[in-house]
Amino acid sequence: MRLLLLALISISVFVKSNAQVHISTDTLHLEQTGKTSVKLLSSDSLCSTFVIEIPIEVKKHYHAYHSENIMALEGTGKMILGDKTIFIKAGDIVFVPKGTIHAVISTGNVPLKVISVQSPYFDGKDRIFIEN
Repeated sequence: MRLLLLALISISVFVKSNAQVHISTDTLHLEQTGKTSVKLLSSDSLCSTFVIEIPIEVKKHYHAYHSENIMALEGTGKMILGDKTIFIKAGDIVFVPKGTIHAVISTGNVPLKVISVQSPYFDGKDRIFIEN
């Protein structure tokens, strides 16, 4: 866990430094908001690392095969995590076990920006939305 935290902090410093990312230029967009952006930083067969900027929300969903570690970089949010509601801010780290329903609503004056590390490799096909 300590090693993961150091890796996430290193990525955070790298992203905040505005250095160019040469690993990948892929950008995905989540369909439910049209404005949430997801930028792939790195990936291999074992994990994928993204910077996600959430101006409004990411609706309830789960991943059948992936665990996710989320570190908030900027902004604040209200997060549904299973049967709990938590509030997150810059510096907070949240673990989302595979199969756990989760969602987030940005609650600040700036979009919520997070680093998401998903394992194994994530291509977007394992995001299963919950209808309510």
